[in-house]
Amino acid sequence: MGSPIKTFSELLAELQTSADVVASLSKDSETEPEILAEFAALVAKFGPILDDLREYKIMDTPPIRKAVESLEKELGRARGLMRSPNPKISVKQIEELTRGLGRSLGLVLFSSLDFLSADVKEKIGALYKEMMNAKFDTSWSPDREESEFDLKTEFVNEFGVEDDMAEEVEEIEEIEEIEEEIITLDIDDVVLQLKYGNDEEFKMALSELRSLISDQTVDGEWINDEGIVLILSNRLGSSKPNNRLTIIQMLRNLVTENANNKEKLADPNSLSTIVKSLTRDVEERREAVGLLLDLSDLPAVHRRIGRIQGCIVMLVAILNGEDPVASRDAGKLLYALSSNTQNALHMAEAGYFKPLVHYLKEGSDMSKILMATALSRMELTNQSRGSLGEDGAIEPLVNMFNAGKLESKLSALSALQNLSMLTENIQRLISSGIVVALLQLLFSVTSVLMTLREPASAILARIAQSESILVNHDVAQQMLSLLNLSSPVIQCHLLQALNSIAAHSSASKVRNKMKENGAIHLLLPFLSETNSKTRTGALNLLYTLSKYLPTEFTEQLGETHINIIVNIIALSTSDSEKAAAIGILSNLPVSDKKATDTLKRANLLSILVSIMSSIPAPSTPTTCWLVESIAGVFIRFTVPSDKRLQIFSAEHGVIHLLVKLLSSGSPVAKCRAATSLAQLSQNSLSLRKSRSSRWFCVPPSVDAYCEIHDGYCFVKSTFCLLKAGAISPLVQILEDDEREADEAALSALATLAQDEIWEHGINCITKPSGAQPIIKVLELGTVKAQEKALWILERIFRVEAHRVQYGESAQVVLIDLAQKGDPKLRPTIAKLLAQLELLQAQSSYF
Repeated sequence: MGSPIKTFSELLAELQTSADVVASLSKDSETEPEILAEFAALVAKFGPILDDLREYKIMDTPPIRKAVESLEKELGRARGLMRSPNPKISVKQIEELTRGLGRSLGLVLFSSLDFLSADVKEKIGALYKEMMNAKFDTSWSPDREESEFDLKTEFVNEFGVEDDMAEEVEEIEEIEEIEEEIITLDIDDVVLQLKYGNDEEFKMALSELRSLISDQTVDGEWINDEGIVLILSNRLGSSKPNNRLTIIQMLRNLVTENANNKEKLADPNSLSTIVKSLTRDVEERREAVGLLLDLSDLPAVHRRIGRIQGCIVMLVAILNGEDPVASRDAGKLLYALSSNTQNALHMAEAGYFKPLVHYLKEGSDMSKILMATALSRMELTNQSRGSLGEDGAIEPLVNMFNAGKLESKLSALSALQNLSMLTENIQRLISSGIVVALLQLLFSVTSVLMTLREPASAILARIAQSESILVNHDVAQQMLSLLNLSSPVIQCHLLQALNSIAAHSSASKVRNKMKENGAIHLLLPFLSETNSKTRTGALNLLYTLSKYLPTEFTEQLGETHINIIVNIIALSTSDSEKAAAIGILSNLPVSDKKATDTLKRANLLSILVSIMSSIPAPSTPTTCWLVESIAGVFIRFTVPSDKRLQIFSAEHGVIHLLVKLLSSGSPVAKCRAATSLAQLSQNSLSLRKSRSSRWFCVPPSVDAYCEIHDGYCFVKSTFCLLKAGAISPLVQILEDDEREADEAALSALATLAQDEIWEHGINCITKPSGAQPIIKVLELGTVKAQEKALWILERIFRVEAHRVQYGESAQVVLIDLAQKGDPKLRPTIAKLLAQLELLQAQSSYF
C-alpha cells in the first residue's frame, strides 16, 4: 500500500520544519558565512507566511497543493545543497536557490488569490519580490569563478537517481515558463482588481500598483494605455476612507510626474468627486486640496471648480481651519480662483471677503459696481461686517460714491448702508469724511440724484449713533431744515438721526441750539402725521428733548398737543410708540398743575391702568420702557400735596400696580413705584381713622386696624403701606444687588418711622429681615441712600432689643463709613455709635 495522502495542514507543517532546517543549516555553514546568513534570513520569513496559510483550510485544492509541493521540492534542493560534503558553495548557486524558492512561492500566491486576505497576499507578494530580486555580494566569495559543482549532482546525491534529477530539472523549466506568465497575469490582475475588485481586492491592487510604479516595472505609457488615472478617479467616490486617501495621493504623484494626466481629471465628474473629499477627514481633505491646487493651472479646471456646488464654501472653511498645510493650499487655490468675479462673489458669500475688497479697490468700474451691488444685497452678520471694515472695504466704497457715476454711487451707498449696521464701521465712515457729502446730496434738487437720498439718509441715521458725529458742526440744524422737504422714508431716517444726536450725553449745546432754532415747534405737527413710522420718530425725538429740556418743552406744549399725545396712547397698537408718548408726559414737571388737570380730564389714568393690567411682566427693552414711563406718570398723580388726586389714583387701582412693580419691574420702574408709594404714605397718618372715631356707620372689621398708625387703615383711602403689602417688597429691594431703587425704597420706609409712629413702624420694618438690609445700604449705596439708611437705623437702635441684636454687625460698617464715607454723614454716624455705647455722645472725633 502507498503512503497515506498528507492533509494540507500536515503538508504545511512539514514545509515549516524544512524551512527551519534550511535556515539553521545556512546559519551554521562555515562556507560563505555572511552570504548564507542573508539567505537564511530570507528563508526564515517563510515561517509567518506558512502559519497564516494554515488558517485557510479551504485552500486544499489541486493547483494549490501542487504549488505547495513545488515549494517543498525547492526547500529539499536547498537542504541537500547545505548538507553537501563539497565545502564550496558559489554565489550563483545561492542566487539560483533563492529564485527557485521565489518562483515556487509565486506559484502559491497565484493559485490561492481567491482565498487569501489582502494582508496575507501583500505579505507573500513582498517576499516573492524580495527573493526574485535578491543579489548577493560576490566580493564575499573566495572563488569568483563559477563553481564546477553541478546542481544536478546535488540532486543525484540527495535523491539517488538521475531520472529523478531529470524530472526535477524539467519541472524547474516548467516553473520558469509559468513565472513569466504569472508576472504578466499579476499586472493584468492589478488592472482588473482596480476596475472591479471589492474593497479588499482594490486595496491590494492599489498597493501592487504603487510598487509597480516605484519599481519602474510599469511606465507612463502603460499608465496611459491602461487608463489608470480615470480608473482611480472612477473608484474614488465609492471607496473606503483609507483607499480614498491612497487614490488621491497616487493621483497627485501621477499628475506631478506627467502633466498630461491633469487633462484626464479635468472633467466635471472627476472634479466633483475630488471636491467631495474636501468634507472628509483631515488627511484626505489636505490631499484633496493639494490635488485641486495641482490641477488648477489648467484653464478648464480653473473655470469648473468654482461652479461645483459647495466647493468654495468648503475651501473657505479649510482656509480658516487648523491644518496649516491645507489652509495654505486652500488660500493659494482661492487666490487663483478669485480671478473670476463670480468666484470672488461666492467667496464673499462664504465669509471670505479679501477678493471682493480687492475688486473694489483695483477692479474695473463694472467689477466695482458688481461687487458693491452684491455687498448691498448680502445678509451679513456683524462679524462679516467687521471683517469687511478691517479688510478696507469702506474707503473704496466712499470713493465710488464721491467720484463715480449714478450707478456707481447708488451701489456704493447701498453697500455702505449694509456695512453701517455695525458700530465699529460707523467710526470708519466718519473718518472717511462722508457726512458732508451725504448732507450735500440730501440738499440736492437734481432729479437724477433723488434715488440716492434714501440710502444717504439711512447711513446718516446710523452714523448719528456715534458721538463723533458732533465734530460736524450744525449737522443737526441742517437735518432739521430738511425735514419738511423730504419724503416719509427720508423723514423717518432724519428723525432717527436727530434723536441719536440729541441723546448723546455731550450734546447739551446741540440740544440748546435745537431749542433756540424752534425744533420743538417744528416737530409738534408731526404728532398728527398719518405715517406711523414718521410719527413714532417724531415722538422719540420729542421724548429726548423733553427729558433734557422739560421746562422749555412744557412751555411750548399746549393742551391741544397733550390731548393728541393721550389719543396716541389710547389708540396706538405699537408699544414703542406708546412708550415714547407716555415718556413725554412723564417728563413734564410734576409742579405743572395745569398739565395735570389736562391729563386728568383726558382720562389718562384709566388708560394707563388698563395698559399696565394687560401687559405681561416686562421682558423686552420696549416693554420695560413702557412700564417705566407709566410708573413715571403715576408720580404726578400721587403728589402728597393733593390728597384728592391721591384718592383719585387709589380708586383707579394704582396702589396695587405700584406694589406689583416693586417685585416685577426694572430697577427704574421699582424706583418710580417706590417714590409714588412714599408720596402716598406721607398722608397715611393724617388720613387714618382713629379707634375712638364715632363717624363709622358700620364698625370696621378687626382686620382694618393698623398697628403702625394705631387706627383703621384702608388701601384706597389711607394708602397704608402695611395694608397694601408693600413693606416686604420694599425691604427686598434693599437686599437685592441692584442699587438704583435704594433711595426711593428707604424714603417709603422712612414714612413709617415718623415721630408719632416710629416705634410701631420700626418693628414692622425689621420684621421681614431685621436691620441687615439697611446696614447693607451703608456698605454699597449712594450717599443719599446712606443718609436715609442712617436716619432709619438711628430709630431702630432706639430700641434696646434691636441694639443688642444688630448693633455688633452695624458697628464695623459704621466705623468704616466714618473713616471712608462722605464727611456730611459723620454727625449721624457719631450719634449711632453713641447709641451703641461705642462713643461718648459729645465726642469731638467727628
